[in-house]
Amino acid sequence: MRKCFFLFLTSILSMSLYSQERIEYLPYGKMDSWTVRYIKESILLGGKTRALYVIAKTDTLRQNKPYPYGRNGSPWGTSNAYAKVCGVEKAAVSVTPERRGKGYCCRLETTLQTVKAVGIDLKALATGSIYTGRLLDPVTLEGVKVPMKAIDMGIPFTKRPIALMLDYKAVIQQGRSMVRATGSTKVTTVQGQDAGEIILFLQHRWEDANGNIFAYRVGTASERITKSAPDWKNNHRVPIRYGDITKTPNYKSWEKLSKDRFMARNSKGKMVPVQEIGYKADATPTHLILQISAGCQEAFTGCPGNVLWVDNIRLVY
Repeated sequence: MRKCFFLFLTSILSMSLYSQERIEYLPYGKMDSWTVRYIKESILLGGKTRALYVIAKTDTLRQNKPYPYGRNGSPWGTSNAYAKVCGVEKAAVSVTPERRGKGYCCRLETTLQTVKAVGIDLKALATGSIYTGRLLDPVTLEGVKVPMKAIDMGIPFTKRPIALMLDYKAVIQQGRSMVRATGSTKVTTVQGQDAGEIILFLQHRWEDANGNIFAYRVGTASERITKSAPDWKNNHRVPIRYGDITKTPNYKSWEKLSKDRFMARNSKGKMVPVQEIGYKADATPTHLILQISAGCQEAFTGCPGNVLWVDNIRLVY
């Protein structure tokens, strides 16, 4: 009898605590709003018109023109890119909307893309990714060589959520080698296992007189998806840990502080590294970095065929 009463009381307390939580969608986190940009590639590359998908709602379809970021308050950038290098225009597509029930979800795919230029097949590995931030548009030669240099990463954010919540399913290739392809004719086999990745960093940023951007890491959340999940995992949570995470049992090497992993545009209009100099749990966040990808490797490296679907991206308070 006492045991039954204890279980009943525990259940009531758990329900009470859960009911005190507040869940908020990130803007456009329902993944139901998409805009299509039509990019006509250069004749040198075949002259095809390709569709680039943007997570935003707008009444403007722009062909071979920079996209007006920030319109309608969308915080999302994607790995879909419009590049213009030495007058040659190219589109890369690795993120697309896909029907889910009466709405849409977001499909992120790792693909080995081939471009035929003057009879030569050039190959590049593209990993589908979405993130809070902005891809410079069009991408120039520097951004093509080092993609992270073309991303103004993070959005203004001052809250302190306790977890990230989202729905996902995945196809993760098991026992299949990764490849590295940087846009040349060469494709190299790379040992190791690729995986889907979710990272969330809360940062407190500031800028010095020389335009350098520094940051304290306030909160950290991350997860790697190493196995296929053919059915939707709804309301999946990734807890946010505050302060020095290196002292926690579940600390992962990819969560470490970085002085050059992410870039941001400073007040002078220049792209500079965000230099994380330490942890500070009690600081008020100024920026949120959230990145969700079909792969976890460096640029141009991954496992073709990995697919991650995500939907209903929320924060729990």
